[in-house]
Amino acid sequence: MRIRDFRQSYRHDEALWQTPVARAWMASLLAALLIFPLVGGNYLVSLACVLGIHVIAAAGLNIMTGYTGLISLGHAAFMGVGCYTAAWFAQRGLPFFLTLPLAGLFAAALGIVVGMPSLRIKGLYLAVATLAMQFLLVYIFREWESVTGGVRGVNVPPASLFGFELNTDRRMAYLIGFCAVLLLIAQRNLFRTRVGRAFIAIRDKDISAEVLGINLLQYKLSAFALGSFYAGVAGALLGYFYRAMTPEYFTLQLSIFYLAAIIVGGLGSTLGTVLGAVFMTLVPELLRSVVGLTAQWAPRATEILSPLQQVVFGLLIVGFLVFEPHGLIEIWRRIRRFFHLWPFRA
Repeated sequence: MRIRDFRQSYRHDEALWQTPVARAWMASLLAALLIFPLVGGNYLVSLACVLGIHVIAAAGLNIMTGYTGLISLGHAAFMGVGCYTAAWFAQRGLPFFLTLPLAGLFAAALGIVVGMPSLRIKGLYLAVATLAMQFLLVYIFREWESVTGGVRGVNVPPASLFGFELNTDRRMAYLIGFCAVLLLIAQRNLFRTRVGRAFIAIRDKDISAEVLGINLLQYKLSAFALGSFYAGVAGALLGYFYRAMTPEYFTLQLSIFYLAAIIVGGLGSTLGTVLGAVFMTLVPELLRSVVGLTAQWAPRATEILSPLQQVVFGLLIVGFLVFEPHGLIEIWRRIRRFFHLWPFRA
């Protein structure tokens, strides 16, 4: 049963972690993040790096779509802007602690431009507008060879800190993990402020929010800028991790991947962002592992089961939407409520 949760002040009520148990769990998680790159296998560390990048990008999309109600199908393009910005500056000798924020700022500036129509259009019309920007930016990535390298792609120098190069997956895991934790805490803290509450008011009913004195254009553009900033940082980290990047990575399929992640995880929730990114990243890997294990016993099973991976993955997503439309976060909340009252009945 949950104890030591008697709230004596508004400050306590608004705390990020309200109980000693929550703080202990967070400390344990941070300790695990510090230890894992040292003890995990090469494949698991590499997978953790990709997962961390997906978490950052999905958090940015959740700010726009989950918290503010602005549907975007161009999130992958913003990641591409961040990746190529970081690569361009890194090739000219700037350290990663400057290229990362610059990548985010360039993506945020573009996000403001893309968000301009959001005052006049919303819903599916806004989604189509961001979709058009997705195709336009991918075209620019392919044709602007002096900056992006065209279809051949661009090489990204390894990140380094005072001469210490982060040129292995284990070293990059610390950089990606630090950025992910920092940006997730910033996202959660944002929605304790006036700006975050304005985003939620716009999502729930933008006309009512405007009547209450909320400047729709200002806050909608702010949401686009923040979400694009996260995507730009994620794209920069992606470039540093893979050390080379082509326009074929930043396609519409990746934008849909992130949209599915925040829907499966739970819209408007920081933890839901993490759960959705974990689901979308790990489930395909688990299905691939199952196919690989089956192939050891039945060599021809790979030919039959490999095409079914995407089918099973899609059915799992549809199953979540049908049986739990609020996403994985709602399942987690039910589990928490059970243990908050255990061993007593609700």
